[in-house]
Amino acid sequence: MQFRPQALSRMQAPEEIDLPVRLARPRGLLALGVTLLAVAAAAFWTVTGSVSATVRAPAVLTHGQGGYVVQSPVTGQVTGVPAAEGDRVAEGTPLFEVRTAGGTRAVVKALAPGRVTALASGIGSVVTTGADLASVERVAHADDPLTAVAYVPADRAAALSAGAAVDLTLPSAPAQRYGVLRGRVGEIGRTPQSRQRIAAFLGSDELAGEL
Repeated sequence: MQFRPQALSRMQAPEEIDLPVRLARPRGLLALGVTLLAVAAAAFWTVTGSVSATVRAPAVLTHGQGGYVVQSPVTGQVTGVPAAEGDRVAEGTPLFEVRTAGGTRAVVKALAPGRVTALASGIGSVVTTGADLASVERVAHADDPLTAVAYVPADRAAALSAGAAVDLTLPSAPAQRYGVLRGRVGEIGRTPQSRQRIAAFLGSDELAGEL
């Protein structure tokens, strides 16, 4: 094994134990500090850091109380529709008038306060008992905030946590032009939702099928 002359001379020199300690120059201290901070940050990430995950899922904007479907209590013909889509209605507000074959007039009323989101029948329509007439979104107060209800596949729900940031895009408002709505996860349900349960909550079987 061969050694360089400088290395041999260094090995043969007496140990400089009693020499004063050399202090690093300010620039050297700065570099050392940056290195230590970087190492400390890396160690902190190792202990507490987490890898962020992006989960995409369809959602619907609602006032958080869901909705309900108004159904016909009788078989007959719709003779009146006092309400229109978008109308705010109170509990007991007449929505439809249905006349039976025997001449009896049935008034179908709102079950709870809310907003009419869809009308499934119009004047002249022939309906049967239990037929869907309208969908109403439950709204207790006019200033109730909108809530985005998202339905995430069960195998991806574990990646979500309360307080996580959420970006919402609307089909009617392209993100490239209008940006996104920002929010945070408020609550995560742990019970799987079937199409029937989603339809019951939203008051729309068609919308439940899309979600």
